[in-house]
Amino acid sequence: MEQLIAETKHLFGWLQTELFKIGETSITYGSIFRVVIILIVSYITSRLLQNALRRIASYRKSMAQSSVYALTRITHYVVMVVGALIAVASIGIDLTKFAIFASALGVGVGFGLQNLISNFTAGIMLLFEKTLKVGDFVELESGVTGEVKEINIRSTLITTNDNIDIIVPNSEFVAGRVTNWTMRDTIRRLKVGFGVAYGTDKEMVRKAVLEAAARVPHTLDDGSYRPPQVWLTEFGDSSLNFELVVWLKPEAVNRPSAVKAAFMWEIHTSLEEYGIEIPFPQRDLHIRSWDGDAKIQTESITKPRPKKDSTASKSKKRPDNDAAEDL
Repeated sequence: MEQLIAETKHLFGWLQTELFKIGETSITYGSIFRVVIILIVSYITSRLLQNALRRIASYRKSMAQSSVYALTRITHYVVMVVGALIAVASIGIDLTKFAIFASALGVGVGFGLQNLISNFTAGIMLLFEKTLKVGDFVELESGVTGEVKEINIRSTLITTNDNIDIIVPNSEFVAGRVTNWTMRDTIRRLKVGFGVAYGTDKEMVRKAVLEAAARVPHTLDDGSYRPPQVWLTEFGDSSLNFELVVWLKPEAVNRPSAVKAAFMWEIHTSLEEYGIEIPFPQRDLHIRSWDGDAKIQTESITKPRPKKDSTASKSKKRPDNDAAEDL
């Protein structure tokens, strides 16, 4: 038995080989191996705790997904920090000696690591606050627009509607202005502007545009107090300017460009079906001199064009609206 123990010590004796020293503490292969094992165990423990928290949240429907995400991330950071402290203490390093290192680190933070610490602090604030959570559709002051996919300790991952991933520093969410389209409610109102020629019957315009809104699948139609409306907003230079004011379904809020394009398409189709003219800028010309040739040419140009038959245009098949199917 003693011989077996001696052979075992001889076999693993290389683990006691000294590599270098930190103060009075010798760092060996065995101590490095011990640190790695502790960190691996800490990571596995963190993953198990996160899975347990997600499983508990799946049974308790009252817990919001954003709260679960924040809780799992904070749990991961706490377990890894504790594991790192235990790993350092396991090799015999006195943690009280890190006070000098912490002081030097503070000086470094003051000069070169300001942005890193700022993003780190902002990440902690975002995880504790509920102003931003995974799944929100946000618009930053810099012009970045998209859905929040991940909130990490240094940066946040945003995916745009073009499926482009953008990594945004957390400090931009704290220091800048952020428009959160889905913070408290996912039902939003959209205003789509258009113009018609002077002299057009307003009731006909309203009827045509409301029919257009009804054909777009993004229109909220739950029978609530928020039906689509048509507002006359301005007497323009060459047109009566209207706005279609419509409430959107929750799944359409994240696609503002496609949704607006879908409504514009259907509005144009309805106006054509009803024979309503969409004007273009016009100017009055005051002619000082006139001759016979110019008169003949002008008469040929200004001949009135025949009006479209609204009945015939209604019978035509409507063109496909690609934007309405974008979702």
